Amino acid sequence: MDQSGITPNTSNQQLVNSSDNESATALLQEKQARRRDNLSDVTFIEYMTVGILCFINLINYMDRFTIAGVLGDVKKEFGIGDDKAGLLQTVFVVAYMVFAPIFGYLGDRYSRRTIMAFGVALWSLTTFFGSFIGNFALFAFFRGLVGIGEASYSTIAPTIISDLFVGNVRSKMLAFFYFAIPVGSGLGYIVGSVAGAAAGNWRWGLRVTPFLGAVAVALIAWVMQDPERGQAEDSHIKATSYKDDIRSLIKNPSFMLSTLAFTCVAFVTGALAWWGPQFIYLGLTLQPDINITIERVSLIFGGITMTSGLIGVPMGAWLGAALIKRFPRSHAVICGVGLLVSAPAMTLGMVLAEQYFYGPFISMFIGEVFLNLNWAIVADMSMYVVIPPRRSTAEAFQILISHMLGDAGSPYLVGVISESLKRSLGTAPLDAPSQSVQFRALQYALFVTCYVEVIGGIFFLLTSIYIVRDKLKVDRAIAATSKVI
Repeated sequence: MDQSGITPNTSNQQLVNSSDNESATALLQEKQARRRDNLSDVTFIEYMTVGILCFINLINYMDRFTIAGVLGDVKKEFGIGDDKAGLLQTVFVVAYMVFAPIFGYLGDRYSRRTIMAFGVALWSLTTFFGSFIGNFALFAFFRGLVGIGEASYSTIAPTIISDLFVGNVRSKMLAFFYFAIPVGSGLGYIVGSVAGAAAGNWRWGLRVTPFLGAVAVALIAWVMQDPERGQAEDSHIKATSYKDDIRSLIKNPSFMLSTLAFTCVAFVTGALAWWGPQFIYLGLTLQPDINITIERVSLIFGGITMTSGLIGVPMGAWLGAALIKRFPRSHAVICGVGLLVSAPAMTLGMVLAEQYFYGPFISMFIGEVFLNLNWAIVADMSMYVVIPPRRSTAEAFQILISHMLGDAGSPYLVGVISESLKRSLGTAPLDAPSQSVQFRALQYALFVTCYVEVIGGIFFLLTSIYIVRDKLKVDRAIAATSKVI
């Protein structure tokens, strides 16, 4: 099997020579171009499918960050510090990333509708029953089960969109899908803080998304479309062995470099999403004449996260669609520049948190807008540099790497650094750290994310060197099998 993903055989070699392959590629690209920007050709059931996937992605991320909105209450009830509070998210992400490759393998070979319905049902049930657990270790275990359920959905959903659409229409639909990530994350903060405050118990925030999850399972089972793999591209490439899939992905420079870049994105978003409200709250309480609660900070932070997503995700998709025809490397460049602009904005927000009320919110909002430019574009790049029957595996592989080296450890790492700095910054080791020491320790720990953003931007710019060549290989592979079949 060559790097493009075609399994060599006698008939293929006899029927497809170099000139025929180029001609078939041109014909295929011309046919796809006619559907590229024509949203009027999208059927009602295809719109419904994207809407359902977007709805599930929304409640998926709501569920992930509900606890972050009430993290202070969680720490008080369980009597834990920053390190164990960060461990809650790490347990979730570790389970999520470990099971992603399993669901990726299944998603390329079996019914995606069945797998997704099972996963959504699992995380909805475990979230609901976990909200009644009073033991920290058992509560953390149930958060791991939630991660298993969410892995099945996140691995497969983008590939369904990829099999329904091509070109700019695919980019627009993926933007709509990933638009739900920052919006859902923001809603998670808001739902957690508002529901917890209204009920007088933070656990009620965890009991909202399970009911929405039940609706999602019904929509998957009876409404959502599950297209043939490669349907939109007229691909007839057959699935290969899992070993061949992984070998091909590792040899694909565009995919690997963009995966490393996205790992940096996951590291940053994981740490900031988990610790952002707590950090800003500590900074504001150090300022005189400011009386604010963690619930209100979470509400504002959630609103900023939502709004930055409303602006950043569509902006990234629009820039990508506008530039891709004139500058084929634009997707990777947009992602890289976005991270390089986001890093100083985030740094400024962290510096201002101790002295100004609006300053940190504004700076972090700007940083999040540029950070959000990459969500839809990264997904699109990952799809068009990988052949159709390998895309669930590719998505799973990217989830494994990005979470293993990214947000699986970043909340816990920041918490550990913060706890260590509290001991070194405090003047009395036996006494509880002051509010000022808590803020400074968490601030220094979060500065790590700004350096990681710069590294991610560099990886995206390196991706731009290979992206055109690797996409052409996939187009040729699809054209070759279409001609043979």
